[in-house]
Amino acid sequence: MPLLKAQPKQRKSATIQIRVEEDVKHRLDKYSEFIDSSPAYVVTEALKLLFNKDGEFKSWLGQHNNNNHEKTEGGALGKPRG
Repeated sequence: MPLLKAQPKQRKSATIQIRVEEDVKHRLDKYSEFIDSSPAYVVTEALKLLFNKDGEFKSWLGQHNNNNHEKTEGGALGKPRG
């Protein structure tokens, strides 16, 4: 049974560009095929899972959020500029 469900209607999205190892790209494509969804959906859901499961990150985010929800939800990944 897949860990991720098939892709629902797409919500507002942003574009990111990443580089991954060839093996990761191959498995991403295969997993996308397995659940009949796009690679972007798989990456999005995997990141959401990571963010929700990492208690230390949630704690850190609570201390560093400063009502800047848009940057963490739809903006670039990584440390805030400042």
